[in-house]
Amino acid sequence: MPATIKVRVPGSTSNCGAGFDTLGLGLQLYNTVTLHLTPDGGPQPVSDQDARAADMVARVCQEFALTGHPLPAGFTYSITGEVPVSRGLGSSVTVLAGVLAGLNAAAGNPLSAVDQVRMLTRLEGHPDNATAGFWGGFCVSRCGDSAADYVDVIRVEVPAHLKFVVVSPRIEIATTGSRQVLPAQLSHRDAVLSVNRAAFLTAAFATGRFDQLRGAAGDFLHEPYRLPGIPGAAAAVPAGIAAGPAGWLSGSGSSVVCGGRGAGPGSRAGDAPGVCPLSVVRASLRVLSADNQGLVVSVA
Repeated sequence: MPATIKVRVPGSTSNCGAGFDTLGLGLQLYNTVTLHLTPDGGPQPVSDQDARAADMVARVCQEFALTGHPLPAGFTYSITGEVPVSRGLGSSVTVLAGVLAGLNAAAGNPLSAVDQVRMLTRLEGHPDNATAGFWGGFCVSRCGDSAADYVDVIRVEVPAHLKFVVVSPRIEIATTGSRQVLPAQLSHRDAVLSVNRAAFLTAAFATGRFDQLRGAAGDFLHEPYRLPGIPGAAAAVPAGIAAGPAGWLSGSGSSVVCGGRGAGPGSRAGDAPGVCPLSVVRASLRVLSADNQGLVVSVA
């Protein structure tokens, strides 16, 4: 009988303020990619899957074939789960990583984890979501001359008591389009302040000094240019900081993350109505812990 391979991949929040294309955090919000190997036929969706997903599956197959390792003669695939599409929570990585890890398992696991993350970063275009979705935890990625040129990562486990309130408006934001609003140049002041905030936030996660998170996620690189295009988001980020204590636009949006609740005795992650400015549009609210496991492959 043909094998069935299931890959569960966590969603993620990226940038985490000023850590543009660098900082990512796995979240306990999951998609599952299921591959059912068949004797022939190439990749086929089990049901009417999103056309974007079909394109991502095709791109992974093409990239995997370049390694010289065998692809399955055919397979059907399905993508299920909770990660909303185009909301800045790593939905594309869940598909790309799920298919890649599934194909690697079907070929007998010839690619190492690092090999897979390098390929995933090329496919995704930047390593922050790629590393967090693959490995989980709080990931600080180092790239080469290009953001798609993954070099290395330092990963920190995040304690379960630290909660993240994620508000996702029903507004889809394409990363490609969102990057077009970013300026070609920044002032020296904005660059310095962004480096300061990104370094301080990273130090807080690395040392477990979550009591120092308040205000640590301020950004001057991308949020000032992206927030105006998302109704309610410009007010939601500072409100999230007030409730948070750290708040940021997740990836390119439209989700906003209010992070760091639960860090101290008696604090309650559910006390986050501060992101209510996003109620001007329909939105979902989730209270999540970090995922420290990363993707999980199971073969039947």
